[in-house]
Amino acid sequence: MPQAKTSSSEDIAAFVAKARTMLPHAAGARGRLVFALDATMSRQPTWDMACALQADMFREAASLGSLDIRLVYYRGFNECRASRWISDSSELARLMGKIDCRGGNTQIGKVLAEARREAAASGVRAVAFVGDAMEESVDDLCAKAGELGMLKVPVFMFQEGHDPTAEQAFREIARLSGGAWCRFNPGAGAQLRELLRAAAAYAAGGREALRRLSARESGAAKLLGQIK
Repeated sequence: MPQAKTSSSEDIAAFVAKARTMLPHAAGARGRLVFALDATMSRQPTWDMACALQADMFREAASLGSLDIRLVYYRGFNECRASRWISDSSELARLMGKIDCRGGNTQIGKVLAEARREAAASGVRAVAFVGDAMEESVDDLCAKAGELGMLKVPVFMFQEGHDPTAEQAFREIARLSGGAWCRFNPGAGAQLRELLRAAAAYAAGGREALRRLSARESGAAKLLGQIK
C-alpha cells in the first residue's frame, strides 16, 4: 500500500492562499448581503417600511465601497423566493414594490439554507433578517445557523415585537452564526433604518466599518457589542 504523501509547506501555503480568495471577506471583494424578510400577512407594515428604507442600506455601503443585495422572502403556502444579486437601490425598490404579503407559516430554515448555498458558491458577508415569528423546529434552525457560523457569515436577526418563542430562536441563530439579535418596536421606522444601515455597513466594510458607524448610531452599537 503506497504511503500517504505528507503536505509540504508550499502545498499548505497554496491551499491557504486559495481559501482566502474564496472567503466572503477577501480583499477587494464586493460586499454581499442577503436581505431576508418575512412576507406573511402580519408583516405588511414592516414590508412597506423596508421598501422605503432599503435605499439607506445602499447609501451607507456606498460611503464604504460597494454592496450587492440578494432579496429573499417567504409568504403563503410553501413559497420562498430569492432574487438575483442587485447593486442598485431603485431596482431593489422596484422588485419589492411588486410583492404583496400573504398569510402563511414561517420558513426561516429555507432562508438560512439559501444563504448557506450562496456563501459556499459566491461569498456572502452577512445575512439581515426581519421578522416577528418562528413556527419551525428551533434545533433545525440552529444547525443551519451553526453552518453559517463556520463559514464566517453572521446572521443579524431583527425582531419586530415581543414574541418570546421568536426571541429565543432568533437569539440562538444570531449566537451560533456569530451575528447579533436586536428588537425594534412595531412600526418603528427609525429603529429599523438604523439596524439595516448597520447591517449594510458590516457587509460592505466589516467590523471596522460597523465600529465607526456605532459612534453615530445606537443600532450599530447594539450589533457591534454582540458580534465576535
